[in-house]
Amino acid sequence: MADNDSVLAAARAWKGAPMALATVVSTWGSAPRPRGSHMIVHQDGRFEGSVSGGCVETDILTTAAEVIAGAPAVLRTYGVADAAAWEVGLPCGGEIAVLVQPVSAEGFDPELFDRIDEARAEGRALSVNTDLGSGQSSLRPLEAGFVNRYDPPRRLLIVGAVQIAQALAGMARELGVKTTVIDPRARFLTEERFPGVTLDDRWPDEAIVAYAPDPATAVVTLSHDTKIDDPALIAALSAPTGYVGALGSRKSHAARRERLAAAGIGEADLARIDGPVGLDIGAVGPAEIALSIAAAMVRAFHDPS
Repeated sequence: MADNDSVLAAARAWKGAPMALATVVSTWGSAPRPRGSHMIVHQDGRFEGSVSGGCVETDILTTAAEVIAGAPAVLRTYGVADAAAWEVGLPCGGEIAVLVQPVSAEGFDPELFDRIDEARAEGRALSVNTDLGSGQSSLRPLEAGFVNRYDPPRRLLIVGAVQIAQALAGMARELGVKTTVIDPRARFLTEERFPGVTLDDRWPDEAIVAYAPDPATAVVTLSHDTKIDDPALIAALSAPTGYVGALGSRKSHAARRERLAAAGIGEADLARIDGPVGLDIGAVGPAEIALSIAAAMVRAFHDPS
């Protein structure tokens, strides 16, 4: 999954200006960025995003300027740098192919950004198809070409405004995951404790149903209060939530499963709960536990199976 949120935001901000869009359309070996990664370039030289983590961006900027000036779309391939010091290459040993298109009807139609934004706002994924020969992108199915899928924005709903939640909210922000902390206990849920985070004081089951979690949403319960956590888990498991995690020991998780089963949750849905939550990294203390949860969440986003 390519993270193109900043590129989509730049496309909105620069709407109407001459631009070029660079896209990683194939990778081999230790490629620094996955297929589908974008870099958008404004006519004035500003750019957002990355196709190689810095290895070939200078060359892409030159190519983008030519495309913005009227040159047709071009497909560039970059591999391991050789002895020629001036040749652009990938010292990591991989290989990538990058398509540079004008943001225009002849390349990546600007209206496609609007369609992508609409789909993501509705919690839907949208696929854009590109003919690598012509360099033109559209929503029309193609027999052959490059297909880039734009998934809904990643979200995290944290239930329980506890200390672990404070650390986890900060990590999620750095990961570009939109985070909401849900807790009906007003003394826990304050802006001082959770700066820059959406706060929701509704009962968690009500709030989670309202947020309509999708495969790009994680729900993590941290309150240690069964009256708060259990209804939240039931609501999360009633939706196609991408990741569901619950804090607690193995013993408490076994008891939790019994309670949820008694409430009518089937075995298949019980198995969806990551409990005890997080990757087993021997975490000690709130920050390390939050790190283990963030890692498990990211793994789930990348590998929905």
